[in-house]
Order: sequence, then C-alpha cells, then structure tokens
Amino acid sequence: MCQHIGMTAKTGQRCPETGHWEVIGSPSKIALITKHSTMPPYRNAGVIWRLKSCI
Repeated sequence: MCQHIGMTAKTGQRCPETGHWEVIGSPSKIALITKHSTMPPYRNAGVIWRLKSCI
C-alpha cells in the first residue's frame, strides 16, 4: 500500500512515486507520472503536483 498519498512535488523535480498526480490550483489536471521521471510543467508554467493515488 502506498504511504505517500498527498505528497507534493514541483515541476522539474524527480517524481518520487508512480501514480496519478494532480496540479494544485485552477484549472487542475490529473496525469499519470512514473517514478524517477521529471515532473512536467502545466500550461507552460511550473506547478506543484499532489499525489492522488499510487499505481
């Protein structure tokens, strides 16, 4: 079971956990991001992502 639900990561950081990540803010987006990949920008801007669920 995933212990990291709710953790956050910023654009440019390495993803700490594979799962569904949601952009904090509006408009929001949910994306599947894999562990060790680079957290992406959203709408050409740096954002903070929050882990919604683990895979």
